[in-house]
Amino acid sequence: QVQLIESGGALVQAGGSLRLSCAASGRTGAYDYAVGWFRQTPGKEREFVACQNWNDRYYVDVVKGRFTLSGDAVKNTVYLQMNNLKPEDTAVYYCAATPLFSPGYDYNRATSWPYWGQGTQVTVSS
Repeated sequence: QVQLIESGGALVQAGGSLRLSCAASGRTGAYDYAVGWFRQTPGKEREFVACQNWNDRYYVDVVKGRFTLSGDAVKNTVYLQMNNLKPEDTAVYYCAATPLFSPGYDYNRATSWPYWGQGTQVTVSS
C-alpha cells in the first residue's frame, strides 16, 4: 500500500510558477513506483499531465516545455515544477502511483493508476 500526499497548490497569476510536491509513504519508496500527475476540472474526466517511470518522463503536449518532473529519493518526494502557468491550467492536481511499468502500458488513463493522493487546487488568474 502506498500513501500519497500532495502539496503546493495555490492561486497564482498567469505567467507565474508553482511547484507541486507528492510525498510517498507506506511499504515502499517513491522510486519503486512510477509516479504520475493528473488534473481535473468540474464536470470533466481526470486528465493525464505527466509521469515518471524508471528514468523516463512523459508529458501531455499542452504542458511540454512548461512543466518539469523531478524527484528527491531521500525524501521520497516527486515534484512537478509548473512555469508560465495559464488560466487553462486551473484544476485540482492529483498525484498517482503504480508499479513500474513496461513499454506499451496505457499510462494516460487514470484507471491505470491504483494509488491516489487527495488532490491540491491550482488556480491561475488571468
